[in-house]
Amino acid sequence: MRRPPPPHRSSADRRRGLTRLRAVLAGGLVFGVGAAVTLAAWTDQEHASSSFTAGTFSIVGAADGVTFSDHPTAPGATLTFLVAPTALAPGSTVYALYSVKTAATSVPGNIQLTADAANNAGLGAYLTYGVTRIAGTTCSAATFGGGTVAVATGSALTTGAAGSVALSGAGASVVNYCFAVTLPVGAPNAAQGTTLTGHWIITGTT
Repeated sequence: MRRPPPPHRSSADRRRGLTRLRAVLAGGLVFGVGAAVTLAAWTDQEHASSSFTAGTFSIVGAADGVTFSDHPTAPGATLTFLVAPTALAPGSTVYALYSVKTAATSVPGNIQLTADAANNAGLGAYLTYGVTRIAGTTCSAATFGGGTVAVATGSALTTGAAGSVALSGAGASVVNYCFAVTLPVGAPNAAQGTTLTGHWIITGTT
């Protein structure tokens, strides 16, 4: 027995069928993409962090090479001369120590010796001086002569050191300055009875 022919489908029916087919295929494509994204979403991370704190820089000084403390403003520590510089005569030289290091909690840095411009007042107009860096804390004619020159002998009291000196952190190294102050042989009569309070500055930088 012959089957009856399929019912005739109009053009509109055929278009609706194609639309449903495209929708099913499109849905399949969307599903496939979604599955791929899910698989690629497996991730892992490592994180690192650190806290930072700035250090501090501070220098301390001692006129005896032992008792270090902070002298941030003038007049600061008093230099202790082996011979008291209270009755200088032409041709005499007096010596004094000053030691510098970083404070116990300080970072490393550098120091430079400078002199006050007012050091040429009164007796300062006639005096000359020199500074050397010595190995120990005994500042005398012998140790001064064997030290490393910071200020040349015979300089005016307004002259500072030409360069800086490195200091280790946490007080690990000490710079011992030996001052030699002279009233030259040719000092005139006008120098008699004059006085001076000399002032030097040691500036630390890092």
